[in-house]
Amino acid sequence: MDKVFSADGTAIAYEQQGSGPAVVLVGGAFMTRGDSAALAGLLAEHCTVITYDRRGRGDSGDNPVYDVQREVEDLDALIERAGGEAMLFGMSSGAVLALEAAARGSAVTRLAVYEPPFITDSSRPPLPADYVARLEELVKQGAYGDAVAYFLTAAVGMPAEAVAGMRQAPFWTDMEATARTLPYDGQVMGDTMSGRPLPADRWRSVTVPVLVASGDAGAPHMLAGARELAALSDNFTLHVFPGQEHDISPELLAPILTGFFTTGEKS
Repeated sequence: MDKVFSADGTAIAYEQQGSGPAVVLVGGAFMTRGDSAALAGLLAEHCTVITYDRRGRGDSGDNPVYDVQREVEDLDALIERAGGEAMLFGMSSGAVLALEAAARGSAVTRLAVYEPPFITDSSRPPLPADYVARLEELVKQGAYGDAVAYFLTAAVGMPAEAVAGMRQAPFWTDMEATARTLPYDGQVMGDTMSGRPLPADRWRSVTVPVLVASGDAGAPHMLAGARELAALSDNFTLHVFPGQEHDISPELLAPILTGFFTTGEKS
């Protein structure tokens, strides 16, 4: 593990492996760099792969005042350490953060995303209007378990009874450890989980090649959102993984990403 310092002085922990063109893996809610280890190991056969702890998680620091731009600056620091430009792969809400970085001028040469959790249709309820505010209040109270439960019911759409049973599972402690960053993911997502179409101009400035991937066996709104994102621009291309859900197999994902990152192949 090593660290870089973001523009606001926050230390961002990362690991690097492999050789070749640089790829930074951007995790979604709850994810730390270890959660991307299997995918990183497969990509490292062809690329220099950087996994990192987003601010507030794992071994990274944080700032009391959050702004999405700070997370973009974290990526900028990692890209600079990688040699001044890099490709990005974003998973779930990390996909939207990666899109934001590319849109805000980060030195991104290619971008791949998997199932940004957009809600753009009526296949499931949208997030409550006060979703982020409620998460922030729970975190402020130190009620991390309740924050996790609220995320799982309101954002993921799990039944409350199922979430109550999960509280006794060994992994619940790990989820609580990163719960204070759940409002960050909510701010990254913005109003893209409102049940309305994606804003046509939010990522208009992204001109690099973008691979938009989704499974076809998970929640219907995931594939619907991916299709809508891919349709926003000619440089966005859709790839659908048959039989895959949100927790996609790294062994299936890695060859598609490798082809896209090393030769430009999109399928």
